[in-house]
Amino acid sequence: MQQEQTHELDLNEVLRVRREKLKELQDSGNDPFVEVKYDKTHSAKQIKESYEEFEGHTISIAGRLMSKRGMGKVMFCDLADMNERIQLFIKKDLLEESYDAFKKLDIGDIVGVKGEVFKTKTEEISIKVHEYTLLSKSLIPLPEKFHGLTNTDLRYRQRYVDLIINPEVKDTFIKRSKIIAAIRKYLSEQDFLEVETPMLVSNAGGAAARPFETHFNALDEDFKLRISLELYLKRLIVGGLDRVYEIGRVFRNEGLDTRHNPEFTLMELYQAYTDYHGMMDLTENLYRYVAQEVLGTTKIVYNGIEMDLGKPFERITMLDSVKKYSGVDFNEINTIEEARAVADKHHIEYEEHHKKGDILNLFFEEFVEEHLVQPTFVMDHPVEISPLTKKKPENPDYVERFEFFMNGWEMANAYSELNDPIDQRERFKAQEALLALGDEEANTTDEDFMNALEIGMPPTGGIGFGIDRMCMLLTDSAAIRDVLLFPTMKPLDNK
Repeated sequence: MQQEQTHELDLNEVLRVRREKLKELQDSGNDPFVEVKYDKTHSAKQIKESYEEFEGHTISIAGRLMSKRGMGKVMFCDLADMNERIQLFIKKDLLEESYDAFKKLDIGDIVGVKGEVFKTKTEEISIKVHEYTLLSKSLIPLPEKFHGLTNTDLRYRQRYVDLIINPEVKDTFIKRSKIIAAIRKYLSEQDFLEVETPMLVSNAGGAAARPFETHFNALDEDFKLRISLELYLKRLIVGGLDRVYEIGRVFRNEGLDTRHNPEFTLMELYQAYTDYHGMMDLTENLYRYVAQEVLGTTKIVYNGIEMDLGKPFERITMLDSVKKYSGVDFNEINTIEEARAVADKHHIEYEEHHKKGDILNLFFEEFVEEHLVQPTFVMDHPVEISPLTKKKPENPDYVERFEFFMNGWEMANAYSELNDPIDQRERFKAQEALLALGDEEANTTDEDFMNALEIGMPPTGGIGFGIDRMCMLLTDSAAIRDVLLFPTMKPLDNK
């Protein structure tokens, strides 16, 4: 307790001193918050990557002071800009009267410097500073150490500090941006059209999830935040836009864990005149392309485990995967009573309304998912859990659907889309029956979507990708919060 009190007193003293420095600057006509721009000519990364080109040349650069060493007539500092850190060489003879003012700068201050590019005796690329401008004063000190489990919560809440202190965090989000850019590039080359659809909807369908609800005062109507992109994108397929996709936020009123955040980034795409096999080929090619483009390799390592995107992805039916890992062959189970009996035997909990297909899926979740480490397509799901998917003509108890797995995680979900409006209405009725039984994740009938299907939708393949999980795998990040700049957090009690 005494140590904490001492730390608090020390911090208060630092805060007081920094504000006194600011007042002194302002009183002398050097208010650091007056500057509105600074003409940078180069970045630290450019200088370091092309040193021979810049050696001996005068450049200007701007960034945040991260360290200061030496306080005599010579100082060395580290300056960080967006992509890199570079050493500054500050000498009293070069700065003359402004040298003493530079000595008063604090770690965290933002400065612009102009100087000559050179190498020190230790061969470190540096800038010999001829002049500088204080562009912003840091009034709160940066933490000396920002790693460790005890600070995880604070890192997420104060991401701006996390980005300053931890270069690997900044690198993760730069990679995330490159991943999304690579996805867009690949799909553009495949003639897909990027579109935007409503986030605020009257009917939140397209997935099994509980929506967030709100009220629109101008219309005096209740609305929901979308849980999926599906139903509006399919309307566009009906309208003749044969290849469409959207990357955007969706919202699901569910719990928080290492792989779930209530708002997350989903990509859905739909392609007319293909089926779920076409979506498998697209998924395989897209993942391979993005990994090569962003990481320079198709072999990725997550948590010490290598996954090879260069090899053909495994394809297995849900029935075969359950048989492989649990020993239960659902082809030999014909009634709901038999399904419940085998569930009881294997200690699988189910609900009264669950049918054979639901119980098969429970077996899959319990016995199979954790084994799907290498890229794997799990195909042909039971119709009971797939209300928007075409049935398999040869076996209508199952549908033309797959889920893509890596590292034991579901990474994507795809269908041969149901385009029979009569069948679709019956599926919606079944969903509404579940809703009446208390299933808050069940869908309701979307009449405008039904109208679109009755206009006529061509055979279509569709898929939804979890962008955040993809970023987790490609950046070796342990939790979804590590790839969300501002994850959902419980509010602090500031009373």
